[in-house]
This record gives sequence, C-alpha cells and structure tokens, in this order.
Amino acid sequence: MTDTTELARLTESLSKASVEEIPEEVSFKGKGLKLNSAEDAAVVVSAIEACPHLRSLHLEGNTIGVEAAKAIAGALEKKPMFQRAQWSDMFTGRLRSEIPKALESLGRAVLTAGAMLTELDLSDNAFGPDGVHAFRFLLCSTACRSLMTLRLNNCGLGIGGGKILAEALLECQKGARAANQPMVLRVFVAGRNRLENDGATALAEALKAIGTLEEVHMPQNGINHAGIAALAKAFSRNPALRTINLNDNSFTKRGALSMAEALKHLQDVNVINFGDCLVRSAGAFALAKTLTEGLPKIKELNLSYGEINHIAAMAVVRAVTNTDSLEKLDLNGNCLGTEGCKMVRSALQFKNKMEVLTSLSDDEGTDDDDDDYEEEDEHDEEEEEDDEDYEDAEDDEEEDVEEDYEEDKESPGNGTSSGNVPEETAREPAKTVVTTPPRVPAVDSFLKFPSPEKLVALGSEACTLIPHSLGDDVGNASQVANTFLRLASVYNVAEDVSCAVFKTTDSLLKKAFEHTKFQQDLFMSHLLVHLGLLKSETSVRPMSSLEGPLLVLSHVAKQPYFPQSLQPILSAFLTKPNQRLEKHKDACHKLMQALQKP
Repeated sequence: MTDTTELARLTESLSKASVEEIPEEVSFKGKGLKLNSAEDAAVVVSAIEACPHLRSLHLEGNTIGVEAAKAIAGALEKKPMFQRAQWSDMFTGRLRSEIPKALESLGRAVLTAGAMLTELDLSDNAFGPDGVHAFRFLLCSTACRSLMTLRLNNCGLGIGGGKILAEALLECQKGARAANQPMVLRVFVAGRNRLENDGATALAEALKAIGTLEEVHMPQNGINHAGIAALAKAFSRNPALRTINLNDNSFTKRGALSMAEALKHLQDVNVINFGDCLVRSAGAFALAKTLTEGLPKIKELNLSYGEINHIAAMAVVRAVTNTDSLEKLDLNGNCLGTEGCKMVRSALQFKNKMEVLTSLSDDEGTDDDDDDYEEEDEHDEEEEEDDEDYEDAEDDEEEDVEEDYEEDKESPGNGTSSGNVPEETAREPAKTVVTTPPRVPAVDSFLKFPSPEKLVALGSEACTLIPHSLGDDVGNASQVANTFLRLASVYNVAEDVSCAVFKTTDSLLKKAFEHTKFQQDLFMSHLLVHLGLLKSETSVRPMSSLEGPLLVLSHVAKQPYFPQSLQPILSAFLTKPNQRLEKHKDACHKLMQALQKP
C-alpha cells in the first residue's frame, strides 16, 4: 500500500512539472525553469529518482544555480546506466563564477555513479577557460572513454580553454589505450569559441590521436592558414570523417592547399563546408583537383564567399558534375561575374544537375585589374612571415595557380618568348627558357608572326610540327588556346589555307583533349576572353576580328574529339547580345548550327 501511495505521489509531482518522460530519459528541455536552491530543483530530482534506468537527462533551456546543481548531482550519482548529458544553455543569467562550481558538482556525480558517457553537450554555456578547467577531471576520466559525441559550441573557450580541452582529451585517450579500450569519439563540435591558431593547433593534436572522428564542426574560430594546416593533418588521420565544417575561418592559399591534400585520404566525406573561408581561386583549383581524383560520396560542397574567380569555379563545377551523389553546391558570393555565373549554370544544366546549385545572387562580380590579386599576395605573404614553416614569399598570380592545378610543373623561365605571342592575343610577357623540343625555324616564324602563306608553306608537316612544338605544353590549356587562335587568325576561304588550318587545328586539339592534364573549361575561358566575349581579370586585348576563330570553331564543333560539355557554355555566350558578334552574324550563325547538331 505504501508503494502505491509513493508511486501516486511521484506521478502527481511529475504531472505538475509538465515533464516529458520516455523510458530511460528525463527531459526538462526548454521549460525555462529558474533553479536556484535545492528546493527549486526538487522537481528535477524527483523525476531522476523516478527513472530507475536513466540513460539521458535533458536540462537545456533552463538556468541552474550552484545549490540546485548539487541537489541534481545527488540524484544523478545513483544512476550507473547514465549515458547522455544534454546540458546546453543551462546557465543563462548566472555569474561566471557560479558555472564552474555547478559543472564540477554534476561531473563528480557522473564519476560517483560509475557511468560511461556516450554524449556530452555543454554548448551555449559561456563558461570560458575556467569552466573547462572545472570539468577537466571528467574529460580525463574513464567516464569519457566511451564518449561518442562531444559538443562545446559557443562556450567562449578561447585559446586557453582550447588548450585545456586538448590536454584533457589527450590524457583520456592515453589512459584508454593503456587499458586497451581506445576512445571512440565520433562527433566533435567546438564552433564560435575564438580558438584561433594556437587553440586549433592544440586541439588538432588531440583529434589526430583519437582517429575515430566522423564529424567535425569548428566554424567561426578565427583560425588562419597555420591552424588550418594543423587541422588538415589531424583530419587525414581520421579516415572515417564524413562531415567537415570550418565555415567562417580564414584558409587563404596555404590553408586550402593543406586541406585539399588531407581530403585525398578521406574517401567517406559527404559534407564539406568551407564557406566564407577565403579559399580563393588557388584553393578552389586545389580542391577541384582532389574532387576530380576522387571523393565519390560527396553530397554537399560549400565554397561560398571565398573570393573565387570564374575559372576556378568552373574547375570545381567540372570536378563535381561527374559525381552522382552531389545534392548541393554553393558558390554564392564569389567573383564569377555575370558571364561566369552563366558558364556555371550552363555546365550544370548540360549535366542535368541545375537543382544542386544554390543561388548566385550575392556574386561579387569580376575585377577589371590586378589590384585584388596583388593585394591577395600581400596578405598571404604577411601571414607567412609569421609562420616559420613558410620562409619564401609566394607568387600567387592566377596563371601560376592554373598551372599548379594542371600539375604542369615548369622550370623557372619555361615557356615561349614574348615575340611568340601575336599582339591581339598577348596576355603577359612570357618566360624565357624553353624546355619544349627544338623549334623548326619555319614553325617558329609562323608562331611569332602568323600568316596564311607561312602555314601553307609548311605543307602536310604542319599537322605534326605545330602540335609537336608545344611539347609537354600540349596539356596546358592557355598555351593550346593561344596556338589555336594563331591558327584561326590566318583562316580564309582559299582552299589550301582553310584545309591547312582545319587539319592542323584538328591535330592540335585532338592531342590536347586527350591529354590527361588538359583542363577543358580553362581552355574555353581563355578563348572567350581573347575573343572579347568574357571579361578578363587581367588586361587582355581581344582579337581584332572574330571571323576566322568563329568559322574554325564551326569546324571544330563538328569533330568527335570536341567535348559535348563545352557546347552549352559556348552557346550561352554566342546567344548573349554582343557588339563584336553583331559584326560577324553569318559566322556566328554557322557556329550555332554546328553546336546544335547531335
């Protein structure tokens, strides 16, 4: 009879508190309770005591004082099956000095109970380094060796708190390994904590030692390339990683290259959030290369607000369009420009993947000069001066970035002389030392100063000699584009000239498109820039006449070597109003007809 009365009393008490209780769980989530004293906490204590097999306790959305925490701890220390501590946002309005004491009481209760935690969530509690120090003993203990989820988002850890947390995790892992029971941490969340480089680097060592992570969320921590590089190394030691969220930190080129290298070891990654991370074009090229080589399970890729230009964005698009798993691609807020946005949409539409692209409404547009790129170099170099690992200032011009992406490693001064570039296609002074095969004088003369007569004079050997003159550069998109434009510039209706142009162009482009390192989108971007159909980020003088290039492209578009993926991109720019195209309506019409043929 006494048992029946006691059960009725507890049932009534829980009903008054509006406690939502399911088997093995007690939840006061979002009740807005203000618990100062032990008496105030009685309702929580009763609920815990009435749940003999308690595994999960939700206290988030309330505010708990020191004495109330002690009372709750008294009930919790009798629950050895306890596993999930859902204790986020439970100190609203409390003095910072109160929080560590409350945390210590609750932590001691877990140890006393002999519980083995699988989840600990202390997010949105502004306890800072003092708070981490207060429950450090818990993180180091046997209770946390079974931890699978650790959430410490928006706790004001700072560098000091980050270091304390890292030390505790390392000590826990050391003890776990000594007991032949390594940690099994799967989810780690530590966003909005002002960790900066030192805090991130310390935590990187801990995450590297753990090695079992599947999700890492560390957004908004003021981490720059040195800290990102440390985290990249840690991530590479966690091969089961599926989600990486580093939103709103600062990668720059160095950090992005490190992260791209780390991703090569993470074949299970399906969510990458590097939005607002200043990845820049160099980083986008590196990430595109990694995506091309294989991240087969990628579902979401966020590279928004990263100062990425249209060429790098197209490299990313081309890398992900062959991935069936892709569900979301965010390139908003970059520097694609109107034409670049159109290229991105056209490429995705051609692959029937337009639905994966988020809005591009915040695109920053392209720049008319190199100021931004020079400024980018200066910022990166300043960061490197503070990092002993990087002693040499980087030369981060976009041309170098593109060549890095193609893995076209040239020796200093490699390339053609400035005289080899006709005035209408000149982009910048080329370098000096030539590592390509020796030039045939007649070929060299044609490439320096193209003319129909010089091309015809080469005879049937032109098909071999001109592509051969590029050597390894037949895989370099910009070199191939410039050579194509030289050939197209001498086209006329004379049979011997048109035949020589078509055959030599076919030989050149067939080899280029078959080359493993040839970047098709980059080739197309160069053509569009030099034809005056796409705004350039550097000073480029478009060709004076488009007649030859348009008619030669009409021939090229019909050939089996011409990639279908380039057809919608070229069509998109031909259908856009442009005064230069108005002067060559017939040639433009022929090219459009060629592009529309199956």
